[in-house]
Amino acid sequence: MKRRRVGIWMYQNGGGKGIEKRIVKKLAERGIDAITGLNLREAFVKSSHIRCRGVNMDRLDLFFSYNAGEQTQYQMYLYKALNRIVPCINNYDAFELTEDKFQTNYLLRNSGVKTPDFRLCHRDDSKRLKKFIRQWEKMVYKPTDGWGGVGLTKIDNEATLDMLMPFLNQMDLRFFYVEKFIDYDNTDYRVDIVDGEFVGCYGRRAGGGDWRTNITSGGSVFLREPEEEVVALAKKAAKITGLEIAGVDIIYDQKRKEYLVLEVNGIPAFATPEQERAGLDFNERKIEKIVDLIDRRSNDKVKDKK
Repeated sequence: MKRRRVGIWMYQNGGGKGIEKRIVKKLAERGIDAITGLNLREAFVKSSHIRCRGVNMDRLDLFFSYNAGEQTQYQMYLYKALNRIVPCINNYDAFELTEDKFQTNYLLRNSGVKTPDFRLCHRDDSKRLKKFIRQWEKMVYKPTDGWGGVGLTKIDNEATLDMLMPFLNQMDLRFFYVEKFIDYDNTDYRVDIVDGEFVGCYGRRAGGGDWRTNITSGGSVFLREPEEEVVALAKKAAKITGLEIAGVDIIYDQKRKEYLVLEVNGIPAFATPEQERAGLDFNERKIEKIVDLIDRRSNDKVKDKK
């Protein structure tokens, strides 16, 4: 029987290179050959083929894309095209959705999942923005396509908003997305879901006087056992967005006494070697579930060819 071939583009820092090797080894044990380093930034299109490093991407049985920090518009454009021909994990539609905070939260809220209250308005509608800050007292400006806490700005009053507006106008934004600032304990849950199943959870704590829990913003990781309610909420959010692999960020609203989904991420990081030594032990389960998923989806592709 002909061996299946899957393409992989995975982050290499923070232990990613080692994780990739473990995935490749487990796939090989199942008769699946993995071609790594398929960065679509290096690809070009020749008629009916997307060529990357000598590989016809459209002849693969599956493409596994797992690199959050190096995405470009060109890569996303080819990712979208490839997804129409080859099974991709995550599937492009779900990945594109969760790259946009407004689109994600809008869908979640209309599907019965609680998130922080949010507003979206035209860039020239500063009067409405001032109305929001008067209603909420505090709010957070978020780039709709940002990650890692980059660009998050806490707005405490109208004066802060007035100072921020010229800077945002220079960025030529089409619209403003803001969320009500939630009274929480400066910690969150990061819950990893693969193929609809729970694989791991840890907590993140904001550093110093900051309010952001993102590691890139100075937050730190700590061991945290999830409650059943938290896991159920994460599973529901992942299912609604359509992500095969999801990292769901959840906080507890101390005022309303309820859990809220803060974000749904399409490329949640594995535990780093340092974090593994500190007790975060979900990597092996996550790898096994991802390999199961790749095995099943690539096998479905082979069946479709027959």
